[in-house]
Amino acid sequence: MELKNKVAVVTGSTSGIGLGIAKALAVAGAKVVLNGLGSAEDNAEAIAHVRESCAEADFSPANMLEPAQISQMIEDAEAKFGQVDILVNNAGIQHVSPIDQFPAEKWDAIIAINLSSSFHTMQAVIPGMKKRDWGRIINVCSAHSLRASPNKAAYVAAKHGLAGLTKVAALELATTGVTCNAISPGFVATPLVESQIPDVAAAQGLTHEEAKAWILAKQPSGRFATIEQVGALATFLAGDKSASITGSNYSIDGGWTAQ
Repeated sequence: MELKNKVAVVTGSTSGIGLGIAKALAVAGAKVVLNGLGSAEDNAEAIAHVRESCAEADFSPANMLEPAQISQMIEDAEAKFGQVDILVNNAGIQHVSPIDQFPAEKWDAIIAINLSSSFHTMQAVIPGMKKRDWGRIINVCSAHSLRASPNKAAYVAAKHGLAGLTKVAALELATTGVTCNAISPGFVATPLVESQIPDVAAAQGLTHEEAKAWILAKQPSGRFATIEQVGALATFLAGDKSASITGSNYSIDGGWTAQ
């Protein structure tokens, strides 16, 4: 268990990619702090899933819109487990609209959750990581950290910004035992994406399989990435074997950004 005795905080981790990463880290031996704003039932189910592999899982309801709550989440994790060794910034939201119709409040919320929250979590954990001379920061970006799509101004801006923040942190921490890397998934087979296929089929007049192909048009592989694949990469980046990897942005997108 490579990550035994390591402590991980994973934001936005009560479902989808975040939960998959949390479970993968737990399987590798880490103690995990989950985070999310879902229902009490959803949160309890997520905690139960992670505790199947890691009895020492905890939960924080910190709102990623609130810097004070973010700081408190890290303080609570350090108080409970003694330290935070691994930080995975995964929390994110989306809104689709042309720039000239994009609601200002949606822009502000997406930038705050998808970008600024990662700055606040990193600022909170880096001092302890530097003191211990060991730490792993993993920022979950997106293919949209490397490519743009119309009607996704805030999301694309935030993910490009997060990729840049990753590089800055990597350079600042290069002489320490702390690394900072990004993972940029394309379309991943999450429950949220799966639930959108019937809506796309109805809107476009397509069959279920045709709707999947329509969604996957940007991925040359024609296949969704899996949550397990993202979790496996995160686990590798969280371990000792990745000690010389920092400032990198790993695509898991079936060739989308290779085009």
